[in-house]
Amino acid sequence: MPLALLALAIGAFGIGTTEFVIMGVLPEVADDFDVSIPAAGFLVTGYALGVVLGAPIMTALGTRVSRKRMLMLLMVLFILGNLLSTLAPAYSVMLLGRVVASLAHGAFFGIGSVVAADLVAPDRKAGALAMMFSGLTVANVVGVPLGTLIGQSVGWRVTFAAVTALGVVGLLGIVRLVPEMPRPEEVRLRHELAAFKNIQVLLAMAMTVLGFGGVFAAVTYVAPMMTRVAGFADSSVTWLLVLFGLGMVAGNLVGGKYADRALMPMLYVSLGALAVVLALFAFTAHDKITAAVTLTLVGALGFATVPPLQKRVLDQAHGAPTLASAVNIGAFNLGNALAAWLGGLVIDAGLGYTAPNWVGAALAVSALVLAFVAAALERGESAVGTGVARSTGADARSEPAHH
Repeated sequence: MPLALLALAIGAFGIGTTEFVIMGVLPEVADDFDVSIPAAGFLVTGYALGVVLGAPIMTALGTRVSRKRMLMLLMVLFILGNLLSTLAPAYSVMLLGRVVASLAHGAFFGIGSVVAADLVAPDRKAGALAMMFSGLTVANVVGVPLGTLIGQSVGWRVTFAAVTALGVVGLLGIVRLVPEMPRPEEVRLRHELAAFKNIQVLLAMAMTVLGFGGVFAAVTYVAPMMTRVAGFADSSVTWLLVLFGLGMVAGNLVGGKYADRALMPMLYVSLGALAVVLALFAFTAHDKITAAVTLTLVGALGFATVPPLQKRVLDQAHGAPTLASAVNIGAFNLGNALAAWLGGLVIDAGLGYTAPNWVGAALAVSALVLAFVAAALERGESAVGTGVARSTGADARSEPAHH
């Protein structure tokens, strides 16, 4: 595998760490800025909304320059955003820093995927993509827990300073290791946007928003839930996030394996099981052992939905893969933003730190309902198509021959 993939993986590691580490240090950030936990939750929401807006915009802008230069510009944006968060004198400035950093997220993965695939022979493309995205996976097993430990030990600003440094390493790696590639052809937006007139594309995006949103409703507030409800010490949040990360890795592998075999059944099982586990989390969160087990299951079942949801979107939007790839990443993050906001609302309403789990369960059930609706529509369209084909065939057979 080319060394350039290592540079992309480091960038992915930094982006994954900055997205998720905020949840591990949320209480520390809230205390430092003297804001409530739900208010601090907007640092998750703001980042997610920045990805939603930035993914298609930055991907479209990326067609005007070479892919290497665009990746460099995206890492500079990432560095500036995290530096702003590190030095933020006020909560509003940190929120701005989070949004600036988030603008690089979707386009980096969208353009980085194309670059990674172009760096290797056709029969090694899947391995190249896996290597780049391993940075994101490893971030949740190593980067996030380590960042949480640093934040709790010496301050959350040191965590974000370390993430900024990671961005610098990623940028230098791209400058030195990623080869120059020709500027991609101009994106025809009219053609790309036409795919979104397909109801199945919209349903697939909605499933992504609601399905993965269910995970974030619980995980955004995992630090206060585990420390103030389950009774864990603040220092325990680090290894709890390791468990969540390991669950994610396992779920992602299982979801990827079975999505190719039976996509919709995989969605039914993963979304249904996720809804049940999130509902149970409201009760299991009161005991340390059951809380830790449930958190791991939320990670596993949540990420078991990711490969089938991604594949569903790309299958249905096959005419616009570039924009669909970016918008799909945005859809995941729109779910994150929605869930973090709703979770904050129920905590603010005085329903306690376990209440976001009910929000997550409701979102997962909603996604499951949409999955059944999409499948029913697909069966209907297939039946109509078969009927038309049979009718056409019958008409052709009944026509008299002309000599």
